[in-house]
Amino acid sequence: MVPDRSVYDYVIVGAGSAGCVLAGRLSEDPDVTVALLEAGGPDTADEVHTPAAFPALFKSGLDWDLLGEEEPGLGNKRLYLPRGRVIGGSSSINAMIYIRGNRADYDEWAAMGFEGWGYDDVLPYFKRAEDNERGEDAYHGTGGPLRVSESRSMHPLVDAMIEAAQQAGHEHNPDFNGARQEGVGRFQLTQRDGLRCSCADAYLHPARERSNLDVVSNALATRILFQGDRAVGIEVERDGQLIQMRAEREVILSAGAYQSPVLLMLSGIGPAEDLAPLGIEVRQDLPVGENLQDHCMVNVNYSTDEQSLYLAVTPENIALLATEGRGPLSSNIPEAGAFFRSRPGLDAPDIEFHFAPSMLYDQGLTAPADHGYCFGPVVIKPSSRGRVRLRAPLAHSKPLVLHNFLTTEDDRQSMMAGVRMALEIAEQPALKAVEREPFSVPASDSDEDIMDWIIQAAQTVYHPTSSCSMGQVVDAELRVYGVENLRVVDASVMPAITRGNTNAPTIMIAEKASDLIRGSGAEVGGQRSEVGGV
Repeated sequence: MVPDRSVYDYVIVGAGSAGCVLAGRLSEDPDVTVALLEAGGPDTADEVHTPAAFPALFKSGLDWDLLGEEEPGLGNKRLYLPRGRVIGGSSSINAMIYIRGNRADYDEWAAMGFEGWGYDDVLPYFKRAEDNERGEDAYHGTGGPLRVSESRSMHPLVDAMIEAAQQAGHEHNPDFNGARQEGVGRFQLTQRDGLRCSCADAYLHPARERSNLDVVSNALATRILFQGDRAVGIEVERDGQLIQMRAEREVILSAGAYQSPVLLMLSGIGPAEDLAPLGIEVRQDLPVGENLQDHCMVNVNYSTDEQSLYLAVTPENIALLATEGRGPLSSNIPEAGAFFRSRPGLDAPDIEFHFAPSMLYDQGLTAPADHGYCFGPVVIKPSSRGRVRLRAPLAHSKPLVLHNFLTTEDDRQSMMAGVRMALEIAEQPALKAVEREPFSVPASDSDEDIMDWIIQAAQTVYHPTSSCSMGQVVDAELRVYGVENLRVVDASVMPAITRGNTNAPTIMIAEKASDLIRGSGAEVGGQRSEVGGV
C-alpha cells in the first residue's frame, strides 16, 4: 500500500516475527499511529502457507539469500543464510517449531544484570502470546494470537526415530516447554488447522483494517533519521524513490540479527574502526554486529524403502491438506526433536536433535532424490562468537556475516558427542528395521573421521541472535545506548542465545517490548487477545 501519511507515533522497521507482534500490540491503542515497513512483499504464495513446502522458499524472491563468509572452523566453507524477506519475515519461511528454550537461559540473562528477563519474568509473555491446543496450565496459555498445535502429519518414520532414541536410553518428554526440557518427543508447531500460523497470520493480518496502522511493503529502510541525538524517523527507498517516514515517539528496529545491525551501522551507530573507513560519520561508537551467536547443525541421513516425504506432493495429499488440514503436506519436516547433555557436569542441555521423515543435506538446497530420513545434533549453547559487518555503505549491499562455528574446543566436543549419540540411535532396532543404507554418515567412529564429516555436513539451523545485544548495544528496556527514541526489538538483543529454536523467544521479546514501550510492564497477567484472538 501507499501510506496516506508520513508522520506516525511509531515507525517499525521489519515485518518479521517481532515487527508483526509490535505492530499488532501497539496499534491496539486507537490513539496512536503505527507504520510497519517491510523490504519484501506480501505473504500470499501457496508455499508460505503449506508447511512441507518451506524449502521451496529458499533462494526465492521471499528470501534475503545471504552468503556467509569463510568459516575457519568448517574448513573455510561458506554457508547459505536464509532470512524471510516477506510479510511475516522468517516466521513465513521457517519450520514452525515452537520451542522457548530452557529456564536456565533466561535466569542467566537476569544474572547478567538484565532485570525483568528471568524465566519467571518472561513466562507470562510466552503464555500471553499462546493459543495452545493443549489448553491452559502453569506453563501454557490459551486465547492469545499465536496458535500452537500438534503436528497434523504424525509421520510413522518420526515415530520410529523417537522409539529408537528411547531404545538408546533417552527419556520421553511430551512437552519441551513445560517443567523440563530434556528428553525426546514431538514438537509443538506454530500451525492452525495444519497450515502455517506465522506472526503475520497471528498478529498482523487481524489488525490490518485498523485505521491507525499502515503496513508498507517493498520498502527498504536506508538509514535512521536524527535530530541531534534523537531518532525522528526512517529514510525509505520505495519504487525507486527515497521517502521519509517520521516518528513522533519512537523508531523501532525489528529487522533481525543480520539487518538490524546493518541499519544501525549505516546510520553511524557501530564500531568506529569499521565505520570510519567506509566514510560513515560515527554517531555512537558501539559494538554493533559483534557477539553474533547461532546454532550449528549436522544430520546423519539414511535411505529407506518406507514412504517418506519424498514424492509427497500429489493431488490426493494437496486435497487432504485443503479439506482436512492434515496429511504429509502439513508436515513441518522436522516433526520431532530431543534435548540432551553431551557430557556430565552441565546444568542444562547443550545439544538439540531434529528428527525428519526426509533427507536433508547440502544445506537443504538439493531436493531429496529418494525416500529417507535424517536426524542429528545442533549445538545449542555455543561458546563461539561471530560478527556482522558492512560490506559497503549501501543499504542494498549484503552484509559480511561470520559465525565462527565450531572454533572453540567446547563446541567441537559437543558436536562430536552429538554425532556419536546420533549414530547410536541409528543402530537401535526401531531404525534398523526401516533402514536401507546410510546416505551421509561419518566414515568411522574415530574423532578424525567424525570431525571431517562434520566439516563437510555442517550448516546453520537459521537461528542468528545477539548482534545488538543487551548490555552492549541496548539496555534492559532495549533502548539503544547514547541516542533517544530508538529501540531494537528482535532476536539480535538476546545477550546469549537460547537453547533451542529462536522464533518463540523472539515473539516473547516483542510481547514484553510492547509493554515496555507502552509503559505497562507491570500489567501482564491478563490476556489482551484483541489481536487475532480465537
